[in-house]
Amino acid sequence: MAMKTKTGVCAIVITVVAFLFVLISFCTPYWLVNDGKIANPNFIRIGLWEVCFVNFEDFRHHYDNKFTGCWWVFEEEYYIIHDFLLPGFFIATQFFFTLCMTLVLIAAFLTWMYCFCSRDHDKYLLLLLSNGANLIIAGFCGLVAVCIFGGNGDNRDWMPYWQHNDLSWSFAFGVIGSLLLFPAGALFLVEARRARYRKLQASAPPSHYSMEIRKPSAHTDI
Repeated sequence: MAMKTKTGVCAIVITVVAFLFVLISFCTPYWLVNDGKIANPNFIRIGLWEVCFVNFEDFRHHYDNKFTGCWWVFEEEYYIIHDFLLPGFFIATQFFFTLCMTLVLIAAFLTWMYCFCSRDHDKYLLLLLSNGANLIIAGFCGLVAVCIFGGNGDNRDWMPYWQHNDLSWSFAFGVIGSLLLFPAGALFLVEARRARYRKLQASAPPSHYSMEIRKPSAHTDI
């Protein structure tokens, strides 16, 4: 690893921690869970990509199907309840958090490149600027996703027994990871500003001007 400043090291550490939080939140099905305070709940938990039911049937339609088990939310058998299972706010949450996850993966690669990139490399400044901007955009997308889900996930219009449904740790991980992306991006931009300043100093021509003290002449016109 090339020698890094304290700002650069902090940026790397925060990026890695944010990456882990976002990745775990993206993959785990604990965004909304039943609190277990009612007997025989139909809804157990849901994440961005998996939902768990026990003898669940859509109360708005009288189908013979009862859904039990943990399945992918886009499972073919769920097509008859897609209008209930996948409302607009949930699709928007999936979209923005997937975009966040994609940008974080790109940031992880750029951060890995930064770890081994020399300050003297021609693309060093561009790498810092790209990674900083990428992380901030990722944080914005993640924050939009968690705000949408936080405002709609446990309301009365979605999963049954809404009073007993709570936002859980996968959602909390998403919030923490999204917020950490902002300081990570800011630190990379600060490091980019310092790198630009160093580059300007190195490219500035040396000053050859010197102050010469004129000695008084012994000759007079008198």
